[in-house]
Amino acid sequence: MIMCGGIGSRFWPYSRADRPKQFIDFMGTGRTLLQMSYDRVLPLVPKENILVLTNAAYVGLVQEQLPDIAPSQVLAEPARRNTAPCIAWAAWRIAAQDPEASMIVAPSDHLITGEAMFVDCVSRGFDFVENHDALLTLGIKPVRPETGYGYIQVGEPVENDINKVKTFTEKPQLDLAKVFVQSGEFYWNAGIFMWRAETIKRAFRMHAPEIAEKFDSGNGCYGTPAEPAFIEREFPACVGISIDYAVMEKAANVYVETVSFGWNDLGTWSALYDNSPRNKDGNVTQRCNVLAYNSRGNIFAVNGEKLVVVDDLQDYIVADAGDVLLICPKSREQSIKQMVNDAKNHFGDKYQ
Repeated sequence: MIMCGGIGSRFWPYSRADRPKQFIDFMGTGRTLLQMSYDRVLPLVPKENILVLTNAAYVGLVQEQLPDIAPSQVLAEPARRNTAPCIAWAAWRIAAQDPEASMIVAPSDHLITGEAMFVDCVSRGFDFVENHDALLTLGIKPVRPETGYGYIQVGEPVENDINKVKTFTEKPQLDLAKVFVQSGEFYWNAGIFMWRAETIKRAFRMHAPEIAEKFDSGNGCYGTPAEPAFIEREFPACVGISIDYAVMEKAANVYVETVSFGWNDLGTWSALYDNSPRNKDGNVTQRCNVLAYNSRGNIFAVNGEKLVVVDDLQDYIVADAGDVLLICPKSREQSIKQMVNDAKNHFGDKYQ
């Protein structure tokens, strides 16, 4: 399953409510982040076995960008309820089709450069979950102390590159992130999960019974004409909670496969800067014309033919999406979500 329902508010104003970041070609490859995610799992999973979970508002965009999958493979969430309810829906749907099925959960907005290594790691992960009662997550070897990611502390080894999970930690402060990286025991939580469908169903029943009860009550409806009406009624009543909080941090059978393929969740403008080519002054231009004087470490993303001229600008984000111009220090980009909320409070949905 590919999770594709987020609004990508940290990439505002390029990422907007009507076309979030997963539907945008940020890397200039001719493929959007969603299409790149689809391409990445295609060597591992037949296209008819790929589900895309998205908000009802984005069904048209998904079908436009992934024309090879059938409409029945696009599951439209009638409300945003974080990752646990959408993963539960996919698990119940998949188990109804094949009780022995294994599944991978992949976000639609990640950048993975070592794709051959990704395929090898996922193949190894499938072998593990098919032979163990296991909830498996992928842990990325950290290359810097990053405060925007969650961390996984590895415990006892089980087999090659797979360990029991000792602890999860959400987005630590910088001093603690430095300790994590120096210790060698902590890995970035990639938000990519693998398990058998029946294994995650049991975990929901044990650790998030209020969610499991909703989907258990749809017995017999999955994959039938009755499913959309059932989801429309029950899904919005689910608690909004992440799979990490609902299940992974509570379960005893959680494992991590430690991997080192090139990975970035492209969650922020700085992440895009880090993964883009820079000129001799360390500036990144996203398909726009820029004259930069005495300026270093900036990222410029401007739609249209507008010429950007700056002088003495250091480490800034300059993003122009037509009706919104954002000028913000990269060091303050964690405030962008609050800026989006403030724009909504002051101007309604006009700039969302």
